[in-house]
Amino acid sequence: MAALLASEWTAALGKDGFSIEAAYYAHHLHRGTAQSDQDDPGMLEPEAQQLLIGWTEQLMSGQSIPQGPLTARVRQAAEWMTRRFGTTARLFAIAFCREVHTYLSKPDSARRAAARRAVADAIARTQPKVIVAHSLGSVVTYETLWAHPDHDIDLWVTVGSPLAMPTIILPRLEPATGGAPPRVRHWINVADVGDIVAIPRGGLRGHFDGVEKDLEVVIHDVDFHRMVNYLRNADVAALLTNRR
Repeated sequence: MAALLASEWTAALGKDGFSIEAAYYAHHLHRGTAQSDQDDPGMLEPEAQQLLIGWTEQLMSGQSIPQGPLTARVRQAAEWMTRRFGTTARLFAIAFCREVHTYLSKPDSARRAAARRAVADAIARTQPKVIVAHSLGSVVTYETLWAHPDHDIDLWVTVGSPLAMPTIILPRLEPATGGAPPRVRHWINVADVGDIVAIPRGGLRGHFDGVEKDLEVVIHDVDFHRMVNYLRNADVAALLTNRR
């Protein structure tokens, strides 16, 4: 899977002489969810249901989902996602909350350690000067770079990052109050104006010391979170390829 992602991402970047290596960790967070459960937020664990509710309320600009039984509230959240962003976004949101909960539920979990180790091993093997971390990968990479400050990174680019999500991700990070990871010289954050994962709006600079710039882009009218669409964006490509 890492090789497939690397091939797709390199092709999306579309710059001669540049290649991307991928660190793959998703298999460490997969719990063998049945196909029939993927569209039902009521099948999420209670903590993951709370994540979906909290995330949806942030997207609703501070509105609250009416109080009531947890399963009813999470299904209302998923229905709002469907009406606002479509069925694909609903499926993504359920899967995302399941993965986030699996990763963050326990600070010392074997799954969390294995995901970080996969990223640390990829960094040790390739010794990159530039790292691009997408979506939940920005969370895993943030913790990895703090836990394994073994290599100088000239540029770290976070894209579509949920690192600053209040109550959901930010207070659960290890370390929770850290800034730029050690030995990272430059940190730039990029988010599409409509990316539903890059919450709260406005970027990361107000939440993490060491973020040099929050770059707002438009990568796609409706598909505003996929890594390949970020890499196809001219501003993102310039960030990555103008450094040697």
